[in-house]
Amino acid sequence: MTPSTHTVAGHWIGGETVTGSAGTLPVVNPATGEVVTETPAGTAADVDRAVTAARAAFPAWSATTPQHRADVLRRLGAGLAARTEEIAQAITAEMGSPIGMSRTAQVAFPAAVLESIAGLADDFAWTEEVGNSLIVREPIGVVGAIAPWNFPLQQIVSKLAPALLAGNTMVFKPSENAPLTARILAEAAAEAGVPAGVFNVVYGTGATVGEAISAHPDIDMISFTGSTRAGQRIAAVAAASVKRVALELGGKGANIILDDADLPAAVERGLMMAFSNGGQVCGAWPRMLVPASRQDEVVALAVEAAKQYTVGDPGDEATRIGPMASEAHRQKVVGYIERGIADGARLVFGGPQRPEGLTVGAYVQPTIFADVDPASAIAQEEIFGPVLTIIPYADEEEAVAIANGTVYGLTSGVFGEPEHALAVARRLRVGQVDVNAGRWNPLAPFGGYKHSGNGREFGRMGLEEFLETKSIQR
Repeated sequence: MTPSTHTVAGHWIGGETVTGSAGTLPVVNPATGEVVTETPAGTAADVDRAVTAARAAFPAWSATTPQHRADVLRRLGAGLAARTEEIAQAITAEMGSPIGMSRTAQVAFPAAVLESIAGLADDFAWTEEVGNSLIVREPIGVVGAIAPWNFPLQQIVSKLAPALLAGNTMVFKPSENAPLTARILAEAAAEAGVPAGVFNVVYGTGATVGEAISAHPDIDMISFTGSTRAGQRIAAVAAASVKRVALELGGKGANIILDDADLPAAVERGLMMAFSNGGQVCGAWPRMLVPASRQDEVVALAVEAAKQYTVGDPGDEATRIGPMASEAHRQKVVGYIERGIADGARLVFGGPQRPEGLTVGAYVQPTIFADVDPASAIAQEEIFGPVLTIIPYADEEEAVAIANGTVYGLTSGVFGEPEHALAVARRLRVGQVDVNAGRWNPLAPFGGYKHSGNGREFGRMGLEEFLETKSIQR
């Protein structure tokens, strides 16, 4: 594969590179185990400097018009598109996303989000009259953003676009496992006309930089995407300063295949939603719920389709599943596969062994279990790997109960006769449901129920997350 040549010289604070003073953190290519580059190990002092820069930039940026800020976002989208190959190579090198996916979803989705958010500027109700009151929506202030490694550009753009359109400034901590695109984004933002101090990047670990951002008294809001455990910690730390906290956390999506579904289409789509990005997607559907009488048919279709998911070098155009994002994560996923076998689930494809011929790298075989107990660990806990659990159900009531029977509530899918599937979708306690593979809509809100978080991203509701509301009586 082609190695990334991108380097990170320091934090990005106040529109310039700031050298770290506390050593560095290695960025490891999970396909080879080799160090790609190093980033600064940020400190609380680095966070404080970034917050000071963001606070200083806030008055002028918040005073610009929404239309001006929308124009900046559109230029940023164009700038990122012009650097597609650089971004794709960086993401593939740092977290193992197959290069085809890196060039499309990893870059195309952020561009779509920037355009959709910019398009809200003209029609959004920045002010409105309610009786004798003037309702004014204003930027909340300085936003602390913390993003994960699985979609390193997408996840920050989903926060940056509405935050900046609203008139806020930002301090961003990328994942220490996938930090390369943060510098590209900072450079592109400056070129697009984002003033110095409006967008700042501090590298480092969650334990140090994440904690400092969450606790900082001059940060007005935290927007976090990541694990439920980390989100709980961030909410606890942020509570002391009573700042707003928006959390997009884990998931355990169910794909309910009804008896009147187009079975081949439902299985094919469901497998893609379980294995895409190596299963390292919070909105994945790792649970496939099927009528018990048709489980064998579903298993045969799933196993045949799984053979098309080539595992290998993420730099190869033919690869559909690259390595897990790190060796530690590979071991976690393999541990769940071993747990599934030990708990009595029927292994029908894959397994805990390394894929044939891949003795180096964080590779996992795409794996399918059948006859899975819905109360078992592999059906309840977020594995975050290419592991599909097929769960038989006796009737529709049981299917809905199983789908709703985890602590998560982020996404799900339903396949069946359209009106029937829609009726089932309404009963699911999740933030987003796709009916018969409904298309992604960047203007539709995305977020979870229960332990999958609070708040919403994308569209009007995503913009509202980053605004305060003032009522003026006259």
